[in-house]
Amino acid sequence: MAGNIPSPHRRAFYQRLAAFDAAPLWEVLGNIVPRQPASRYHAHQWHYSRLRPLLLEAGDLLTAEEAERRVLVLENPSCPGQSRATPSLYAGLQLILPGETAPAHRHTPSALRFLIEGERGYTSVGGERTTMREGDFVITPAWAWHDHGNDGDEPVIWLDGLDIPVISYFESVFSDPHEESRQPLSRPEGDSLARYGQNLLPINARSPYGPTTPIFNYPYERTRDALIKAALGAAPDEYWGTTLRYANPIDGGWPMPTLATWMTHLRKGERTRALRSTDSQVMHVVEGRGEISVDGQVMSFGPKDVIAIPGWQWRTLSASEDCFLFFFSDRALHEKLGFHREERQS
Repeated sequence: MAGNIPSPHRRAFYQRLAAFDAAPLWEVLGNIVPRQPASRYHAHQWHYSRLRPLLLEAGDLLTAEEAERRVLVLENPSCPGQSRATPSLYAGLQLILPGETAPAHRHTPSALRFLIEGERGYTSVGGERTTMREGDFVITPAWAWHDHGNDGDEPVIWLDGLDIPVISYFESVFSDPHEESRQPLSRPEGDSLARYGQNLLPINARSPYGPTTPIFNYPYERTRDALIKAALGAAPDEYWGTTLRYANPIDGGWPMPTLATWMTHLRKGERTRALRSTDSQVMHVVEGRGEISVDGQVMSFGPKDVIAIPGWQWRTLSASEDCFLFFFSDRALHEKLGFHREERQS
């Protein structure tokens, strides 16, 4: 029987199988198809106040051009050295100093930026530049040319989120440097938001980035205002609070084919009930303070902190101040592949 110590005859049989690069499924079935998901990862918190000085120190050590991307990778200590916040999600903090340019390149992983600090940073995607302001959610589609810069007098810092672990699983990660440090611009700033972000679409609307949204900057000012008004118009969901998801205007789906994104608003004193889901998540605290519990691990959070939440672990949120919380997740992939599940405690 699987799980018991095999008899000498079975062990001999297994050794003969091994000589032909084969193995008995019945001895490992419980591990590879368990009764429920069992992540090797634990929830983990990165305090922005502790990492910011180190990121600025990195700015003294090397330029953005030298680094190509000056980023502190947020590594979950559950699996050190793998450049992962969760099994499927990469997260990092990127710094652009005044006057710098992070050179143009493109790559197969999809990327998002969520601006944490600074007001005159910019990113250019596919020939269009957008100014990034705190709380803005900016997208870099897979294989789209992009570069970053800072025209201001203060550092610009944002959270990077990528699907690198997923693309790595398929051994399909590769990149391509641009001939110039800054890509040529072909459209005025605000073009994509005007065409696709006003509840209006071109008559034969198609995204130039295939399954990725044609909007690559979702301004925080709009998102925050929408959440506040939504919280006034209806009682918060017991499990999700007041949550609005970012959407691709072409089909109403998630903005990126591999990454789901949403923003949650909790008013002071609100607490969500426990739920768990198969997708893993990274949470960034835009505003506010509170607590998150993940499978009994309680973490107090403050502005700009980042927390990794593995899949299928019970989670609750509580707010000691009004909170605005940004999430990115691999849920988009789970749904497309048909195995996303969510469970709620009654």
